[in-house]
Amino acid sequence: MTIIDIDQWRAAGEAFAEGSATFVAIWAERDGDEGFVHLAGRPSDMPQVEVFRLATRDLHFPSIGRVHAPAILMERAIQDLHGMIADGLPDLRPWLDHGYWLPTPATRPYAFKPVTGTGIHQIPVGPIHAGTIEPGHFRISVNGDTVVRLEARLGYAHKGTMALMRGVSLEHAARLAGRISGDSTVAYAFAFARAVEFALGIDIPPRAAVLRGVMAELERLANHFGDIGAICNDGGFPIMNAHCAVLRERILRLARICFGHRLMMDNIRPGGVAADLADGNADTITAELATLMARFEQLVELYDKTASMQDRAVSTGKLVPMVAQRLGCGGYVGRSSMQDFDARRDMAYPPYDTMTMTVPCRDAGDVDARIRIRIEEIRQSVAMIGHWLQNIPRGAVWTMPPDISKPRAASAVVEGFRGDIFAHVRVAGGRVEDVFLRDPSWFLWPALEAAIEGNIVADFPLCNKSFNCAYSGVDL
Repeated sequence: MTIIDIDQWRAAGEAFAEGSATFVAIWAERDGDEGFVHLAGRPSDMPQVEVFRLATRDLHFPSIGRVHAPAILMERAIQDLHGMIADGLPDLRPWLDHGYWLPTPATRPYAFKPVTGTGIHQIPVGPIHAGTIEPGHFRISVNGDTVVRLEARLGYAHKGTMALMRGVSLEHAARLAGRISGDSTVAYAFAFARAVEFALGIDIPPRAAVLRGVMAELERLANHFGDIGAICNDGGFPIMNAHCAVLRERILRLARICFGHRLMMDNIRPGGVAADLADGNADTITAELATLMARFEQLVELYDKTASMQDRAVSTGKLVPMVAQRLGCGGYVGRSSMQDFDARRDMAYPPYDTMTMTVPCRDAGDVDARIRIRIEEIRQSVAMIGHWLQNIPRGAVWTMPPDISKPRAASAVVEGFRGDIFAHVRVAGGRVEDVFLRDPSWFLWPALEAAIEGNIVADFPLCNKSFNCAYSGVDL
């Protein structure tokens, strides 16, 4: 971490705006009347993330969002959580505070961005939805059946997880990290553990590294299977949803058999993993994945040959590469719009540093492209798991973290199924002093708002599911 002044802070913002650096995250830390803001980014020609720290002046700091839009949502969250002011922030509306945080609550209507013109109507959706999903409100402005503007209001799933992680043991903090967004519990625990290990100088056992990779790719498989089915369901093709749900369920049952939990929750911790593979389970995973893939390839062929589904998915919800690059989109959303970044390849952490990866990219940026990126990633995940399990080392699966009293800080990036997850920690005496975990959805929500414009209202569920942004991940 590098301590910088206001001029250097502003220069970092300009570098993001110009494209010479990629914005990763901005977060804050407050100690009484003192406040500090942290800024993470990486040079465009380098994968390493740099973290900067700025002391605020009377709790004020220059807004990065003023010159680089992807920072706006995080700066709105900083203002809600810490009472700090981002000078020049273009959008001063609360992000997490829905008017209930003051000693005397003062609720008032949320000021959605105005849309004017003849024949404009608004359709409110949520925060309670018809399906079993997280809460979020969508305000859809339409002209006839065409979407003119979509705006998402979130914060309903705010749990105070970052605050709960401060001051607790590494073991307890790792459990909390895995609960930020339940569908990415492995990826979040993985990122947190790696940040702690960097800070403390820990090298985990080789077997533990492989098991982490297996769990991370099983998580990716379960989510991608579920997403492909759900997208097709919203496109009027429910038979695909039924078959993909079976594949997802079989992955979850496989995880339960091999790692003791359907979501593999609490299995990754600083120093290694908590669950080892029993004798014969490696063969069980390999055989089951081969069976699932044979069925999955049949479903891919069915998707390709179903003209009605192709008609709904192709050219729908297009995110142009320029906007994807500007917003910093990663994962299947970014890669379907020509953003060639994958932390597993470009940051090469164990066990991915033993693999040669080809990152699939497409330029269409539509629902179909986001499905096809998922299809390619499913194939890659199965191949990687097979490679690791064929060559899995024997030995220990955990190394006890050292108890170091002097504060140490470090960051890490791990590729989750939605994209790259960033983690930063400061630890001392076996406890967490400061922590921040950034979900890829901070950048995907604005991208969804951009992609839906000009589409018909009936395609909103289809576009929304093809992005599958996390609610909990940005509600902190």
